[in-house]
Amino acid sequence: MRITSTSCICPVLVCLCFVQRCYGTAHHSSIKVTRNQTKHTEGETEVHHRPKRGWVWNQFFVLEEHMGPDPQYVGKLHSNSDKGDGSVKYILTGEGAGTIFIIDDTTGDIHSTKSLDREQKTHYVLHAQAIDRRTNKPLEPESEFIIKVQDINDNAPKFTDGPYIVTVPEMSDMGTSVLQVTATDADDPTYGNSARVVYSILQGQPYFSVDPKTGVIRTALHNMDREAREHYSVVIQAKDMAGQVGGLSGSTTVNITLTDVNDNPPRFPQKHYQLYVPESAQVGSAVGKIKANDADTGSNADMTYSITNGDGIGVFSISTDKDTREGILSLKKPLNYEKKKSYTLNIEGANTHLDFRFSHLGPFKDATMLKVIVGDVDEPPLFSMPSYVMEVYENAKIGTIVGTVLAQDPDSANSLVRYFINHSTEEERFFNIDANTGTIKTSKVLDREETPWYNITVTASENDNPDLLSHVSVGIRVLDVNDNPPELAREYDIVVCENSKPGQVIHTITATDKDDFANGPRFHFFLDERLPMNPNFTLKDNEAAAAPSPSGFVHAREMGACGPAMQKPSCPPLV
Repeated sequence: MRITSTSCICPVLVCLCFVQRCYGTAHHSSIKVTRNQTKHTEGETEVHHRPKRGWVWNQFFVLEEHMGPDPQYVGKLHSNSDKGDGSVKYILTGEGAGTIFIIDDTTGDIHSTKSLDREQKTHYVLHAQAIDRRTNKPLEPESEFIIKVQDINDNAPKFTDGPYIVTVPEMSDMGTSVLQVTATDADDPTYGNSARVVYSILQGQPYFSVDPKTGVIRTALHNMDREAREHYSVVIQAKDMAGQVGGLSGSTTVNITLTDVNDNPPRFPQKHYQLYVPESAQVGSAVGKIKANDADTGSNADMTYSITNGDGIGVFSISTDKDTREGILSLKKPLNYEKKKSYTLNIEGANTHLDFRFSHLGPFKDATMLKVIVGDVDEPPLFSMPSYVMEVYENAKIGTIVGTVLAQDPDSANSLVRYFINHSTEEERFFNIDANTGTIKTSKVLDREETPWYNITVTASENDNPDLLSHVSVGIRVLDVNDNPPELAREYDIVVCENSKPGQVIHTITATDKDDFANGPRFHFFLDERLPMNPNFTLKDNEAAAAPSPSGFVHAREMGACGPAMQKPSCPPLV
């Protein structure tokens, strides 16, 4: 469209814009702008004296993703200098000029030859110029303009971080926030609703909900129980065009796991249990296990066991295996089937980590009754004493009775018992034992001075089960008899000084006896009457109570008389 004016103007380049909206409507516009005019709302013009450039136009638009067979019309450049005779040549330079955008240099029509993607490039900056075709001189100064790529809804919303894995505690209040998801849309957020996203839940109802604007996922039910269902797969959809029909959509999966809280007390599967324990069980050993079940997990299922009552509270103890959460029953005292055949225990299992928010679901403990049956075991014979000490005189005849051991079968069968000595040591060969009565007798003559004490081992076995053996230690003390005469402690050679006084002690003689003290000292010393008497010496018993050993004193009876000398004595001078 040619626009003229009564004012004096310079040649002006006029742009005819072709704008195609996403609804498919095309608009042609011809815009004339002079150097010294300003258009008012009343249609009047006001003349200015400040000169302006000769051509200005609005922003051009080209629709993205154009798939038509012909180039897409963008707009038209027109100069006031163009009389339609072909003398004006239009030149286009800048981004995409000649490749994406082409111009008819005679008419000024601009076309787009390629399908454009706004998400890759939103606009192109180009330069236009009108020149005289004959002289190649510019009719207008070169000017810059923009071709903007017009958005269409060609991108669906995307969740860049999915799929999601999140947790939320079980029994949470309705409306508890779980996670916020966000979808992005590559379309133009400033134009239409192409990038306006609305969230909805496709899978996961009625357990969860999503805020359509914010994408915040929340619990939609009260008291969701992990023990009833632990895992949920929630599918969230994001749809553009504000959720309207025809909008593009994308989805993501949110895997939600309910985490455990202590909302379940422990429970014994049975109210009565029975346990068999043989009477031969060792003190301190584990004799049984018991377990209460807890539907919770982790520390919420931890518990301790205790014996609260029963006649076996002092005989048994219970501890907790932290790994298996079992109660381990152990023996504190020995069992005896013949004395007590059963025990009753009241056992309690209680949680150790309580959550007071759920105390109304308690109490968080449970009790059961355990009956322990003591099993009869064929036990070895039991000696009447843990050890024996016996006495026998030395020199006793072979076959002399030393003593008797006694063992009995502790079981109700009361089987007969047999006794024997292994004779594996030299000491044991001095004694025999009656296999039926347990009577120990000497098999050799004993000498106390040679062996005063014997240690032997007696073994007892049952006739019905010879493999069950018991052993007992027997100590035998050999009693002394006076069967050894006293002997001089050594051979004596006595030296007498010639100046010894009468009655003076010239030597002390000692004697020993191998027998015990009762049959040894005290001794009586005397001179052998079978030999000639020497009147110069006398022998006298030492009767002093403090005498260190049995002894006799030899006295000089006559002065100056000396017996034989083995060496020359050193005698003190007489006073």
